[in-house]
Amino acid sequence: MATPSFYYVYVLLSFKDNKFYIGSTPDLKRRLKQHSSGQVDSTKNRLPVKVIFYEAYLNKYDAFRREDYLKSSKGKTALRNMLKEHLKTR
Repeated sequence: MATPSFYYVYVLLSFKDNKFYIGSTPDLKRRLKQHSSGQVDSTKNRLPVKVIFYEAYLNKYDAFRREDYLKSSKGKTALRNMLKEHLKTR
Protein backbone atom coordinates (compact mmCIF):
# COMPACT_ATOMS: atom_id res chain seq x y z
CA MET A 1 0.00 0.00 0.00
CA ALA A 2 1.39 3.40 -1.00
CA THR A 3 2.10 6.10 1.54
CA PRO A 4 -0.54 8.82 1.24
CA SER A 5 0.46 12.25 -0.02
CA PHE A 6 -0.51 15.14 2.20
CA TYR A 7 -1.30 18.76 1.43
CA TYR A 8 -0.41 21.20 4.17
CA VAL A 9 -1.99 24.44 5.28
CA TYR A 10 0.46 26.46 7.34
CA VAL A 11 0.63 29.71 9.24
CA LEU A 12 3.78 31.78 9.58
CA LEU A 13 4.23 34.63 12.01
CA SER A 14 6.47 37.50 10.93
CA PHE A 15 8.79 38.78 13.63
CA LYS A 16 9.10 42.04 11.68
CA ASP A 17 5.43 43.08 11.54
CA ASN A 18 3.84 40.49 13.87
CA LYS A 19 1.33 39.46 11.17
CA PHE A 20 0.30 36.08 9.82
CA TYR A 21 1.10 34.60 6.45
CA ILE A 22 -1.18 31.69 5.49
CA GLY A 23 -0.36 29.29 2.69
CA SER A 24 -0.66 25.73 1.44
CA THR A 25 1.76 23.30 -0.17
CA PRO A 26 2.31 19.61 -0.89
CA ASP A 27 5.90 19.87 0.45
CA LEU A 28 6.01 21.71 3.76
CA LYS A 29 9.76 21.42 4.43
CA ARG A 30 10.68 22.74 0.98
CA ARG A 31 8.20 25.60 1.22
CA LEU A 32 9.40 26.67 4.68
CA LYS A 33 13.00 26.73 3.40
CA GLN A 34 11.86 28.96 0.53
CA HIS A 35 10.21 31.35 2.97
CA SER A 36 13.21 31.44 5.31
CA SER A 37 15.68 32.10 2.50
CA GLY A 38 13.69 35.03 1.07
CA GLN A 39 12.56 33.23 -2.10
CA VAL A 40 8.86 33.99 -1.57
CA ASP A 41 7.81 37.48 -2.65
CA SER A 42 5.00 37.68 -0.06
CA THR A 43 7.33 37.16 2.91
CA LYS A 44 10.82 38.20 1.78
CA ASN A 45 10.42 41.70 3.25
CA ARG A 46 8.85 40.35 6.45
CA LEU A 47 11.68 38.06 7.59
CA PRO A 48 12.32 36.40 9.90
CA VAL A 49 9.22 34.24 10.00
CA LYS A 50 8.34 31.25 12.16
CA VAL A 51 5.87 28.46 11.49
CA ILE A 52 3.34 28.54 14.32
CA PHE A 53 0.67 26.18 13.01
CA TYR A 54 0.02 23.63 10.29
CA GLU A 55 -2.55 21.02 9.32
CA ALA A 56 -2.31 18.09 6.91
CA TYR A 57 -5.01 17.03 4.44
CA LEU A 58 -5.28 14.04 2.12
CA ASN A 59 -7.14 16.08 -0.49
CA LYS A 60 -5.68 19.28 -1.93
CA TYR A 61 -9.11 20.86 -2.39
CA ASP A 62 -9.86 20.39 1.31
CA ALA A 63 -6.53 22.11 2.05
CA PHE A 64 -7.35 24.99 -0.34
CA ARG A 65 -10.75 25.44 1.30
CA ARG A 66 -9.15 25.55 4.75
CA GLU A 67 -6.53 28.04 3.55
CA ASP A 68 -9.27 30.32 2.18
CA TYR A 69 -11.16 30.10 5.47
CA LEU A 70 -8.09 30.96 7.57
CA LYS A 71 -7.46 33.97 5.33
CA SER A 72 -10.98 35.30 6.01
CA SER A 73 -11.63 37.64 8.92
CA LYS A 74 -13.60 34.91 10.72
CA GLY A 75 -10.75 32.45 10.12
CA LYS A 76 -8.11 34.88 11.41
CA THR A 77 -10.18 35.43 14.54
CA ALA A 78 -10.47 31.68 15.06
CA LEU A 79 -6.73 31.30 14.51
CA ARG A 80 -5.92 33.98 17.09
CA ASN A 81 -8.23 32.24 19.57
CA MET A 82 -6.63 28.83 18.91
CA LEU A 83 -3.12 30.25 19.35
CA LYS A 84 -3.81 32.82 22.05
CA GLU A 85 -1.40 31.34 24.62
CA HIS A 86 1.48 31.30 22.13
CA LEU A 87 0.69 34.80 20.89
CA LYS A 88 0.56 36.05 24.50
CA THR A 89 4.19 35.07 25.04
CA ARG A 90 5.43 37.17 22.13
